[in-house]
Amino acid sequence: MIKQQITVKLNAIAGKYAKEKGLENISFTVEIPPKNIDADFAVNAAMIIAKKLKTNPQNIAKELIEIFLKELPDFISKAEIAGAGFINLRIKDEILHKELQAILEQKEKYGSLASNNKEKIMVEFVSANPTGPLHIGHGRGAAIGDSLARVLKHLGYDVTKEYYLNDVGNQMLVLADSVKAKYLQIKDKNAPFPQDGYKGEYIAEIAKRLADKNGNINDIDFKKEAVKDILATIKADLKDFAVSFDNWFSEGKIAFDKDADGKTEVDKACEYLQNKGDAYVCDDALWLASTKFGDDKDRVLRRSDGRYTYLASDVAYHKNKFERGFSKLINLWGADHHGYVTRINACVQMLGFQKESLKVILYQLVSLIRDGKPAAMSTRSGEFITLKEVVDEVGKDACRFFFLLRAPDSQLEFDLDLAKKQSSENPVFYVQYVNARCNSIVKESKNEKNLPSEIDYGLLSTKEERELIKQLAAFCDTLSLCEKTMSPHHFTAYLMELADAYHKFYEKCRVLNDDPNLTASRLKLIEAVMIIIKTALALLGVSAPEKM
Repeated sequence: MIKQQITVKLNAIAGKYAKEKGLENISFTVEIPPKNIDADFAVNAAMIIAKKLKTNPQNIAKELIEIFLKELPDFISKAEIAGAGFINLRIKDEILHKELQAILEQKEKYGSLASNNKEKIMVEFVSANPTGPLHIGHGRGAAIGDSLARVLKHLGYDVTKEYYLNDVGNQMLVLADSVKAKYLQIKDKNAPFPQDGYKGEYIAEIAKRLADKNGNINDIDFKKEAVKDILATIKADLKDFAVSFDNWFSEGKIAFDKDADGKTEVDKACEYLQNKGDAYVCDDALWLASTKFGDDKDRVLRRSDGRYTYLASDVAYHKNKFERGFSKLINLWGADHHGYVTRINACVQMLGFQKESLKVILYQLVSLIRDGKPAAMSTRSGEFITLKEVVDEVGKDACRFFFLLRAPDSQLEFDLDLAKKQSSENPVFYVQYVNARCNSIVKESKNEKNLPSEIDYGLLSTKEERELIKQLAAFCDTLSLCEKTMSPHHFTAYLMELADAYHKFYEKCRVLNDDPNLTASRLKLIEAVMIIIKTALALLGVSAPEKM
């Protein structure tokens, strides 16, 4: 956590200096300079202060450098002015070596903060309607949601992953009618099929299973049977994708289950809003006064015929989440739900919770590329490319890594040919190969004799060794960035940069050499690389093979 440590120290020192100059509440940034600059950190304090005082930043920088070196003699080895007033800092090698030892001691717990364990976070994602198999869009949402939950758990939060099963409403009736129609067509191919019915091949397969039972059609609950089959497929596909849920929450629980007074959770949630004055009756329908919280118009909760809308169920569901003790709710939705965010935020506030207690992450679509051209997105059944098809073609690891190459709000091009390449061009192969190579070196080191038990970390002083240790330490900064942006995609970029740093080290620094002390210290560095790569890949749901 070197960057976090030095940021706190520098801000305190520069803040005190600014206050002595009559400036209050001045904030500075500490950045990692470009790789062509021989420095570990750069701080813009001199520029900020000089701008406020309308003076020369070079003079401020000189004074700050003198104070930094005096106040932090055990931390900073070199400080100099760069450009228009940036201060470039080089930290002492001992600081890097301490961080390396922390990685070796804490292993896969490195970066975890026990102080976070009091906050309960709900991450709800995928939640695809049980009307068909998961497609690649669902797959991207699954990769983002699952990896984000892993990151938050690593940071020490009490995280629950939940799948909200929309098993209520008109879509379920259409599903049941579709399966029933296919069932009837087995005996009479001219039997009618609903115009808006689900036409996928999976519908015919469910119907065939039911027909093979030779049961009486009047004894078949087509909705129940269809949901059971489709949900089993969804669960199997998610398992193969290394995604598991702590809880599967049925919409039917809040829509149909009644309390002693004969009321459902949807009934009670709507009554709560109405009693608060946040819902009102007009033309025999119940309306949510969502315009009070920025929505473009009020929304219907209960139609004039008494049927509740999806929004009413969502209000009750979010109320249920908070009542289960979660202080932070994270929802992952497809970008087509953009217009829904404002009204859900309104609902959360109407329920008496802070707007910040709900974070909705919208993710963009995925387009497949094959042979350098857009691949057809429909299957032979005329539906869509399923998640299973892509996982079967490129493998779970490549699929998850590629889904996480971009921020959720960026459209993603998935190059199927690149994902299958066994070369450094393939980013996931490039990263995994580092772990395999490190493992090979460690195995080979078993033949080394006379290696010391005491490690002299001071021998790790070359440019390549320093850069590699710095990149290992940046794991904590990446964790913080993922939490701040609520996106795990930063770890794919981090791992590729770590792989770059490792390869430069490997080319310049022979690990198994004639100096037993140097060999022992570099083996420890290799061990730390393996710890961080395994840990970071695990956060992405990707394996770290020992041999490739």
